[in-house]
Amino acid sequence: VDTHIESIDVKLAKLTAELQTLQTRLSKMRDGPGKSAIKSKALKILQRRKMYESQRDQLQQQSWNMEQADMMTSNLKNVMTTVDAMKTTNKTLKQQYGKIDIDKIERMQDEMADLMEVGNEIQESLGRAYDVPEDVDEAELDAELEALGEEAEFEREMGMGVGEEVPGFMRDEVVPQFVDQPPEVGKVKEAAG
Repeated sequence: VDTHIESIDVKLAKLTAELQTLQTRLSKMRDGPGKSAIKSKALKILQRRKMYESQRDQLQQQSWNMEQADMMTSNLKNVMTTVDAMKTTNKTLKQQYGKIDIDKIERMQDEMADLMEVGNEIQESLGRAYDVPEDVDEAELDAELEALGEEAEFEREMGMGVGEEVPGFMRDEVVPQFVDQPPEVGKVKEAAG
């Protein structure tokens, strides 16, 4: 259908060019039998052009209808595929959820909550401060921190402490004595990475 539409478009372009040529000739001619003959020829060409335009419009409508029917067929196939997938998923979910024991999940959640509570207690215990007076003035601490920063800046400027970017107490990892088991190197890297 599309190739037939294209061939009609070619014919229409040819007829339009011919009409323009005749129109140009008519505008330059005086009234008389020659002008009447050219005018008659132009009217016949115009009638053929109208006929071709009508055929082209019909073919374009047919092509449009065929595209719409094809699109509807494709949409229907997609709907059927979606419905089949939903049925399969529904069946699988029913089977899988049938295997789940809600009471077991609740017990596991309770155990996790207990373990989190134990972990929080450990963190709280480790986070306790030792021998830190409760009546420490915030302004004094800020001043001391600023003085330490200035001292470090001064040492850097003077070239002191060159090569000691990381303090010594941070270089070697020492396992505290209160830990029951030493960390396993592979597992520590897995958890960190």
